[in-house]
Amino acid sequence: MASGLADPLQQNSTADASEALRALRPSKPRSLYKATRLRSLRTRGFTLVEVLVALGIVAVALAAGVRATAALTRNAERQSDLLLAQMCAENALINIRLSRQMPAVGDNTTSCEQAGRSFGVSLSVQPTPNPNFLRVEALVLDNNVRILGLSTIVGRF
Repeated sequence: MASGLADPLQQNSTADASEALRALRPSKPRSLYKATRLRSLRTRGFTLVEVLVALGIVAVALAAGVRATAALTRNAERQSDLLLAQMCAENALINIRLSRQMPAVGDNTTSCEQAGRSFGVSLSVQPTPNPNFLRVEALVLDNNVRILGLSTIVGRF
């Protein structure tokens, strides 16, 4: 063979062997800066703006939740007041029925305590076109604010 030319088969096998050795060797980072930069791009966190937007969304959702909870609490308290007021009004009307006497025409105010709360009960007795019956209206007040009104007809016994 010629002195300056190498056998092409021998060159090919040498190249294949060096590629196989390179594949077995662990790759080394080209430089510390590039390796750090690549790692920081992969493990990048949230920006301050993204965090603030997320906090804003959470704050709006929490504010809506607080408003809904407050509305539910007010409604539950109102229902409780109505129930207690109805008990006071019914008790006042039942007392009139149980007395087995016709009440005197006019207005009367009493107090009623239910569940540790004090309510005012205003009873108004009015005549009807039939003299055998009277109309009795019970208004339940809390701090002079009308909560509930019930009325009934009472007849002679």
